[in-house]
Amino acid sequence: EKARQRHFRVNKMIITVASGKGGTGKTTVATNLAVAVESDVQMLDCDVEEPNAHLFLKPEISDTTTATTPVPEIDLEKCTLCGECEKICQFKAIVVLGDTVLTFPEMCHGCGGCTAVCPAAAIKEIGRELGVIETGHRKGVAFGHGRLRIGEAMAPPLIKKVRALALPDRFTIIDAPPGTSCPVIASMKGTDFVLLVTEPTPFGLYDLKLAVGAVKLLGIPHGLVINRADMGDRQVYAYAEEENIPILMEIPFDRRVAEAYSDGDLIVETQPEWKDAFRHLYVSIKKMVEEQKEATPCKS
Repeated sequence: EKARQRHFRVNKMIITVASGKGGTGKTTVATNLAVAVESDVQMLDCDVEEPNAHLFLKPEISDTTTATTPVPEIDLEKCTLCGECEKICQFKAIVVLGDTVLTFPEMCHGCGGCTAVCPAAAIKEIGRELGVIETGHRKGVAFGHGRLRIGEAMAPPLIKKVRALALPDRFTIIDAPPGTSCPVIASMKGTDFVLLVTEPTPFGLYDLKLAVGAVKLLGIPHGLVINRADMGDRQVYAYAEEENIPILMEIPFDRRVAEAYSDGDLIVETQPEWKDAFRHLYVSIKKMVEEQKEATPCKS
């Protein structure tokens, strides 16, 4: 085992584990992959509306901070009611109405445009709470996640702050929210690889197609993990072949896997044979990322 560990080298790389729908086993794959690799790994749970990676990793939390986003505050004594702030705001978060200016902080995306264009310098930015960010560690795995404030409508600003925790010298795994909406795009954009987790059912196939469409728009290399692989039908396999999406791992519909999950345990620890399988998954991802970088000409 020690000899094999010496030959198993971890490279700096950021991957996102995503899925078109919830319940496919995305977090199972992400957490087991992190622990299987063991060292120089970081796990970031960007499912800020309902983070659950910590339930399996059980990290020791060492720091908790409140995350905020900038929103405008108007000094009506300075304001000339020119309307430039209203014109630049694409989200209608600031409106000139009669002899006053109304702001709608929940609609503000924190771009700072209104502050920049105000000729009277009547706008300053204050912080609006998004939620909290917690960081910690589990043996060789650095950990971070966000918890969105109850009632908060926009997850992407908090997801971006969680992603900002990425350490430059680590293999970073991002556990994305389910679906294909803005929070998922915020979790995937700019990463080296997207690992899509699906199941061989009609629902799994339908949502997988949506997820693949989003990943292709972003131009990110991607591969597939099929969970509960020996149930359902073969349509997912046919789709993967048609779209030339490599199937990097299959996880069977196994009672032992389900029991480990329901107990909050990791299968790489309860069933050690899975450790090699997840390490092989890492090696396959690394190879695909390296091949993509070699095939992509450098921009001068």
